[in-house]
Amino acid sequence: MQHITTRRRIRAAAAVALSGAMIAALAACSSGGSGSASADVLPKAKAETATSAADFGGMKGLVAAANAEGHLNVITLPPSWANYGKIIAGFEAKYPKIKITSQNPNGSSADEVSAAKAAGTGSNAPDVFDIGTAVLSQNLDLVTPYKVANWSDIPADFKDASGKWYYDYTGLMSIGYDSSKVPAPTSMADLLKPAYKGKVAIKGDPTQANEAASAVYLAALESGGSPTNIQPGIDFFANLKKAGNFISVLPTQATVNSGQTPVVIQWSYNNLAWGPAGGSSANPNWKTLVLPGTAVGSYYNQAINAKAANPAAARLWEEWLYSPEVQNLYLASGAYPATLAAMQKSSTVDPAVLKSVGAPPSSFVQLTSEQATAAAALLKSGWSKAVG
Repeated sequence: MQHITTRRRIRAAAAVALSGAMIAALAACSSGGSGSASADVLPKAKAETATSAADFGGMKGLVAAANAEGHLNVITLPPSWANYGKIIAGFEAKYPKIKITSQNPNGSSADEVSAAKAAGTGSNAPDVFDIGTAVLSQNLDLVTPYKVANWSDIPADFKDASGKWYYDYTGLMSIGYDSSKVPAPTSMADLLKPAYKGKVAIKGDPTQANEAASAVYLAALESGGSPTNIQPGIDFFANLKKAGNFISVLPTQATVNSGQTPVVIQWSYNNLAWGPAGGSSANPNWKTLVLPGTAVGSYYNQAINAKAANPAAARLWEEWLYSPEVQNLYLASGAYPATLAAMQKSSTVDPAVLKSVGAPPSSFVQLTSEQATAAAALLKSGWSKAVG
């Protein structure tokens, strides 16, 4: 994986609404309508090595091949995560001949790899990955190159030059808390106070899940560490456990609503989805705090399983994800999409959504592939010993 700069300046620009004409044009180029029925269907063996829609004879051929497969296996995509509930529903509405199976929605990046290895070439093999950088960088042999139609909209340092992986979205590490049960924190250090005893959780095991590891990275930066030194983050959680404040419970909307996990350190888009913006199933008292100063982000990566059960549907899914329609859905959840800068330039970003979410920070810390790999090794050797 290529080196990715630790700080990237992202500029917000004025934008106008996505016009009906542009939406119609997008639908025309990727529709599963009558044009796809007459296209020749590419054999599976060739679909497995296709590196762009051109290998299918264009989008009509890709849709025809995906329709012929009739299935798509996605993995570790909770409906409330980055608007994936709406994204999956939108794909199924657009391509009704393709049934999506969503495997292990609450799993981790490591679970994605385990599932792919266990399934091999079986019909239940995950077709696509939405995966953290540290785990992906150790498993590049599992993925195969593919470049979406608007490949040029993805910044050069947001993708592998050959197309084996590409960023999709990032949130910012944040503290979510139930304002009816705990005082409002203003720093990570506040979480060490008695008021938070038995109340602080993160999203899983940091040695397995990128979101949990990123909570450690945030703690490291807030405790004098750096992207090359996350030990202060491990030490912080060791102290948090010693104080009796850290709990080993996997937080969900249910545990938040029941009061079991009134403080959760996780991505901003997940905290936002669990609060008032989440509708009737959410907690009206749930607040989201992105700490002042340098923000901690981590783009997730899209990649196609080299042994995908449905290789054409996998490639059509990637085309769907990088369409302005879905990139705007990521943004609406509070996750900044990879093509945001290009969308602002082409006026395909939804200005009302961008205004409500807020412009991304001018700079944020994201661990490079090398730093994430080193951090993962340190977590593997030190987390259970220090925190358990």
